[in-house]
Amino acid sequence: MTALTSIYNFNDLMKNIHHFVNGSTFEGRSKKTSDVYNPATGEVIGKVTLASRDDVNDAVDIAYKAFAGWSSTPPLQRARVLFRFKELIEKNSDELTKIIVSEHGKVFNDAKGSLTRGLEVVEFACGIPHLLKGEFTENVGRDVDSWSLRQPLGVCAGITPFNFPAMVPMWMFPVAIACGNTFVLKPSEKDPSCALMLAKLLKEAGLPDGVFNVVNGDKESVDALLENKKVSAISFVGSTAIAKYIYEGAAKNEKRVQALGGAKNHCVVMPDSDIDQAVSGLMGAAYGSAGERCMAQSVAVAVGNVGDELVQKISQQVEALKVGPGMDEKSEMGPLITKDHLEKVKSYVDIGVKEGAKLVVDGRNLKLQGYEKGFFMGGCLFDHVTDKMRIYKEEIFGPVLSVVRVKDFDSAVKLINDHEYGNGVSLYTRDGDSARTFVNKIQVGMVGINIPIPVPMAFHSFGGWKRSLFGDQHMHGMEGVRFYTKLKTVTSRWPSGIRTNPEFIMPTMK
Repeated sequence: MTALTSIYNFNDLMKNIHHFVNGSTFEGRSKKTSDVYNPATGEVIGKVTLASRDDVNDAVDIAYKAFAGWSSTPPLQRARVLFRFKELIEKNSDELTKIIVSEHGKVFNDAKGSLTRGLEVVEFACGIPHLLKGEFTENVGRDVDSWSLRQPLGVCAGITPFNFPAMVPMWMFPVAIACGNTFVLKPSEKDPSCALMLAKLLKEAGLPDGVFNVVNGDKESVDALLENKKVSAISFVGSTAIAKYIYEGAAKNEKRVQALGGAKNHCVVMPDSDIDQAVSGLMGAAYGSAGERCMAQSVAVAVGNVGDELVQKISQQVEALKVGPGMDEKSEMGPLITKDHLEKVKSYVDIGVKEGAKLVVDGRNLKLQGYEKGFFMGGCLFDHVTDKMRIYKEEIFGPVLSVVRVKDFDSAVKLINDHEYGNGVSLYTRDGDSARTFVNKIQVGMVGINIPIPVPMAFHSFGGWKRSLFGDQHMHGMEGVRFYTKLKTVTSRWPSGIRTNPEFIMPTMK
């Protein structure tokens, strides 16, 4: 592994991080706090206040009161606020990116790219006047017209993970508020500052106070959002266990819910593929952001006789992987988010060795001079992994790639379809028939052909199958518009002045 020296000095001054409610900083009543770390140095750089149930309910009450005015604001005016918000994000993109790097640890260019993918959803939501157009049918019956329209739900909430502190919240709130809802965001307490800056930029863009609010917290805050009757819908991204908890809690309390869970994304490499292209794709997909992505490809499926060459070429690149602080322009992979998560990922490598997988590259003992307390590890590569092993079955969420060897295409498809997760998958091949068959047969929500990370653009929708998604609708795109609105259908006839006698049968159109 290649260790790099940082070219950026993080701000070591301790900061107190509060909430953002009703257009300003909100300290709340709770005195409970959590440490925020700089993952590159291992040092505490902030204390974030964790909201109590009462604090969350206060924020929801404010959002509830703001709903009447915001929902009656014409969609064109709502879109203009988002246009200004887009411009402010572009103007402040470097500052937002540095905030992400300082609290999450991912390298600068990766953080910048994730911010851009969130910005694309804002751009999509700017088209809300067109997206909210309904349907109209004249004369469904004689002199009877019918039309449908979509109206906002009320207060919506988002509960987001640490790995994308800008992108994942921006998958949610731009569409929600464009549709006329108000929003309460609970970001991860591990890297909360980006969400607060986004809230301030929304206010600067002209968003009325109370429409977008941020409360930091832990399980108490999550439960408060689930149980508050004024919250109409909840969006979530995180682990499968918590996604299921959110899904069940929201349903119990009669809320709409989209809860995106865990993943074990496969990359199938066929013998006829461009191996160098596949290796390049796998390196970025497996080790980018230190593997802390729900779309990380943690399993390479080597079909036929391609395994030896694939492992050899990947191992060479993993050994040369440049690991260092996120602001170092030479870094390809930064630290993990916390010491606890670092130890968890290392423990999975230990498990893989005990299970009998071949550890081709071992990055557990990487040390960076000057950053000995940082949460760094190098990339790890396993070969001869089987579908019975925990390192295959479970989401590791770290820079660990497992190679599974199968005899043929059908075996690869069966392997993937038998897995409990169905988030994302890729196939590398030059054969069009294999690609078309794969797309048709694979039981996964997002599919890439010669594409390493098949994340849909904002005008399509993001979401998996099986235990990777709890709920009926995916995020952003038209699925997002449908999730954050409710359908109303009107059937209308204007009387001619001659009143008819009442009818006591099921009405039909004549």
